[in-house]
Amino acid sequence: MKIHPTAIVDKKAELAGSVEVGPYAFIGPNVKIGDGTVIGAHAVIDGYTTIGKDNRIFTGAVVGSITQDLKFKGERSFVKIGDGNIIREYATINMGTDKDSSTVVGNNVLLMAYSHIGHDCIVRDGAILANCVALAGYVTIEEKAIIGGLSGVHQFVRIGRLAIIGGCSKATQDVVPFSTCDGHPLKIYGLNTIGLDRAGVPKQSKANLKKAFKALFNSGLNISSAIKQIKTEVPKCPEVDELIKFVQASERGIAR
Repeated sequence: MKIHPTAIVDKKAELAGSVEVGPYAFIGPNVKIGDGTVIGAHAVIDGYTTIGKDNRIFTGAVVGSITQDLKFKGERSFVKIGDGNIIREYATINMGTDKDSSTVVGNNVLLMAYSHIGHDCIVRDGAILANCVALAGYVTIEEKAIIGGLSGVHQFVRIGRLAIIGGCSKATQDVVPFSTCDGHPLKIYGLNTIGLDRAGVPKQSKANLKKAFKALFNSGLNISSAIKQIKTEVPKCPEVDELIKFVQASERGIAR
C-alpha cells in the first residue's frame, strides 16, 4: 500500500495491498477498500462503507457520511460501491437511513465534481451524473442513464436505462427508459437514438420503441390506454417490454 504519511487510516480499516491513499485523507474504522483503488487528497471515507476494485476517488470527496434524513436514528447502515467507478472532486455519497439499509453504486459509474447521492439511492452500472447533480433519497438511476449538470432528482424518482436528461432539469416524476428529456419541470422530447445506437440496440427494436413512444407521449391517450395500444399494435421486443414494465411499476407517475 502507498499511504501518504499525513493520511489518517484507522487500524481497523481493511485495505487491499495495492490501495493508494493521498495526503490528509481520512479512512474510518469500518471501511473496506479493494485492490487498485486510489483515494485522493483530503478525501473522507467513513461509515460502514465497502468499495470495490480499481476505483478513483478524487480530492475532497466524502463517501459514507451519515444521511441527511432527519428520521435517522443513528443505527448502522451502509454504502456499497462496486468496481471501476470515478468519483470526482467533492462528490458526496450518504449512507442509508434505516437500520441495515444501503446506498448502492454499481460499476463503471462516473460521478462528476460536487455531485450528490442521497441516502438509500441505487445508481446502476455505467450511469453518469454530471457536475452538481443532486439525488434526493431513495432515487434509482438505471444502467447507462446520463443526468446533465445542475439537475435535481426528487426523492423516490426512477430514471430509466439509457435515458438522458439535459442540464438544469428538475425531475419530479419517473423518466422512462431510452428517452431524451429536459426542462423545469422535466418533459420528454423523444428517443435517445444516439444512446440506443451506442448500446447496440437492433434497428427493429428502435422502430418499435418509436411507435411505443408515439402512443405514450403523442397520441393524447391516458397511460392505461396507451399501454393497451402498445401491447396490441407494437411488435414485441425486449426493449418495448422493458418500457411497459417500467411504466406499469411507476408509483410517482411518469414525466410526459
